[in-house]
Amino acid sequence: MLPESMICVEISQPGGPEVLKAVTRPCPVPAKGEVVIKVAAAGINRPDVLQRQGVYPAPPGASDLPGLEVAGTIAALGEGVTAPAVGEAICALAAGGGYAEYVAVDARHCLPVPAGFDMVQAASLPETFFTVWHNVFERGALKAGETLLVHGGAGGIGTTAVQMAKALGATVFATAGGAAKVQACRELGADRAIDYTTEDFVEVVKAETKKGVDVILDMVGGEYIPRNVKALAPDGRLVSIAFLKGSTAEVNFMPVMLKRLTLTGSTLRPQSNDAKARMAAALREKVWPLIEAGAIRSVVHASFPLAQAAEAHRLMEANTHIGKIVLTI
Repeated sequence: MLPESMICVEISQPGGPEVLKAVTRPCPVPAKGEVVIKVAAAGINRPDVLQRQGVYPAPPGASDLPGLEVAGTIAALGEGVTAPAVGEAICALAAGGGYAEYVAVDARHCLPVPAGFDMVQAASLPETFFTVWHNVFERGALKAGETLLVHGGAGGIGTTAVQMAKALGATVFATAGGAAKVQACRELGADRAIDYTTEDFVEVVKAETKKGVDVILDMVGGEYIPRNVKALAPDGRLVSIAFLKGSTAEVNFMPVMLKRLTLTGSTLRPQSNDAKARMAAALREKVWPLIEAGAIRSVVHASFPLAQAAEAHRLMEANTHIGKIVLTI
């Protein structure tokens, strides 16, 4: 039986971390095709920060509560759901609502907690793994034997992309700021970690590959965009997923034509439930065995109790973390 109410963290108004407030709300009820998860831990992601600031609203039909990934146990099944079963330990991608004791999600977006993982580790997986799989391997079409450049290699997305690409047979370059983050990228499997505070990634890539990289995963944008075009090899693919330095740039498209480049990108949250279900199935088949074999690990920088969500957001905005930040419930 689900309780009538639950504790959750809502965005009381657009603003800084202090607008995150613990409140009591009705417990969600599963719709057709959904499950309700009793949440043990919830990952924090940059879209949560943008939503809190008022610049990335929840899509129609999604919970207004922040939180795009959780780990916990299945508490209730909606109509038509036969798996996962009540009581099963899972991690899941959510369209919102993860900062709460209970959340409703599409049953197809649930994945088993990998063997040996606790709930905090499991909660760090879904958002970044769905994002990396879709953008690097579906949109970017990275193949074994090719070369990937990951910007922000020490962040949640970056640590996932470095490990996943390396485990699936790519050569990996990663940019990061400062010695500690560069070393973290190396330890996660990057063949060459580039300190962007002292090195030019375009020059490093050209010197070490002679032709450029095949795929770039970029969440920086701004002046990185024309530099990425320079760093790509013929038939290369640039995949943009965020714009920390802005979404506009002046780009000379002659190299795009001459090198036959593909410029693409995506955001995960607005995509259809069917698209996310496809990604979940691919992750279960191709990536979860690598996690269970120890080839890819969870990288959690810190965890905070749900009531300290504001402190967790302050840490994320300080940009000193390596890996993921997680809330515990």
